Amino acid sequence: METTARAIAERVARTSYGRLVAYLSSRSRDIAGAEDALADAFRAALETWPDRGVPANPEAWLLTAARRTLGHARRHEKVRAEAEPALTLLGEEMDGLAHPVPDRRLNLLFVCAHPAIDPDIRTPLMLQSVLGMEAATIAAAFLAPPGAMAQRLVRAKAKIRAAFIPFEMPEADDLAERVDAVLVAIYAAYGAGWEDVLGGDAKRKGLAEEALFLGRMAVDLLPQNPEARGLLALMLHCEARKRARRSANGSFVPLAEQDTALWSVPMIAEAEAHMLTAARAAQLGRFQLEAAIQSVHAQRLRTGRTEWRALMLFYDLLAAGTPAAGILVSRAAAHGEAVSPQDGLQQLDLLDADAMRTYQPYWAARAHLLARAGKASEARAAYRTAIGLAEDEAIRSFLRRKQELIRAD
Repeated sequence: METTARAIAERVARTSYGRLVAYLSSRSRDIAGAEDALADAFRAALETWPDRGVPANPEAWLLTAARRTLGHARRHEKVRAEAEPALTLLGEEMDGLAHPVPDRRLNLLFVCAHPAIDPDIRTPLMLQSVLGMEAATIAAAFLAPPGAMAQRLVRAKAKIRAAFIPFEMPEADDLAERVDAVLVAIYAAYGAGWEDVLGGDAKRKGLAEEALFLGRMAVDLLPQNPEARGLLALMLHCEARKRARRSANGSFVPLAEQDTALWSVPMIAEAEAHMLTAARAAQLGRFQLEAAIQSVHAQRLRTGRTEWRALMLFYDLLAAGTPAAGILVSRAAAHGEAVSPQDGLQQLDLLDADAMRTYQPYWAARAHLLARAGKASEARAAYRTAIGLAEDEAIRSFLRRKQELIRAD
């Protein structure tokens, strides 16, 4: 019974965390207080459910428990005093609730994107508050010290509370200025989940699915926004290849070697439909360009080949407006395939050496291009660096195999 209760609690934590925090904080207007209340509620569930059984509606139980634990937990005295009235009302509303908790995550995303919040912390704040990512995981993604990131997140939540930022969907004019930050956060969440393709990392489990759901919600809310559709198309194209990214034994399979028969045709078709709708607005943006790049890869399902020159042109356009590290490295790789390995290496040489020093994709791309250029010893050295920086054992094994195939100078 204890194992079952714990498993259900973990599942609810994974699948409902964002919905529960969004619902709690929308009533208390206190994100940190909502997170603390929910943490106490989960602890209470793990203590109670094994003996008394799992309630028919775990989410409703957790919401009610959040109010009760706040009322009794002296270590949260300040939170209790300020948040208890709203949470008491919430508990009364949720007791015996038979239907799902209203999903207010998109509202909370827009709260976190308020102009009063420092632009640099908006995306990390959304990732933690709405998707439950830990500060250390977020810090790693943003190349920041974990302690500093945690402090900035605490300050941002305090700012929301002190500034009396309303927990409601902004008006149309305000919505437009916040939407870009929301889309970036959804994409960052998808990227974090996409990297854990086998689902072995409990901290990232379900993130890709959550991001896809939020992407669909964003399109429903903003059907005329081409970038919202571009983001959804991008995620759908990537998700369509999920089954092909690892072999039956868990080995990493690079995109160029994937079995296209394993790709999801319905997802690709849905992505293309969103891209077509977005294109009618004639407002090309980052996510539409990234979706176009994935669309070029998807055409291999029909043609059997990859149009590298088209990829190079799209990456050139994308890098001009969004010169992020990953985009610049991918652009160099595309140049290496479309023009020559030497051209790709020249593009890599233009990048900030200090920024690239510990960036694994840079070294993997460099090793590949050096090997194609016939520079065996340099390629092996670059592969060693890439292997050392890779966190995924399947990626390390793949790179080792590539390194072993390099012939001597």
